[in-house]
Amino acid sequence: MSHPFISDLSAKSMEELQATITELLGKLTFAQRMQNRAMVNQLYMVIDSYKSEYNKRMDALLNKHNANSKISVKKEG
Repeated sequence: MSHPFISDLSAKSMEELQATITELLGKLTFAQRMQNRAMVNQLYMVIDSYKSEYNKRMDALLNKHNANSKISVKKEG
């Protein structure tokens, strides 16, 4: 589930997305240690939004790479 206050992440670079995810995971660990369930739930939603955008871009990148590197296994002769 994505967070309702996270709008458009398409302007962020892959590095910015990854850095933000890493930062949010640190905050999630802190919130879990403090047993702040409301904050944990909010962070999970925000992290999910960032991970969804990151995964969408990685899938597009891999699909583009795979389309350019198709290997033919047809028998010659």
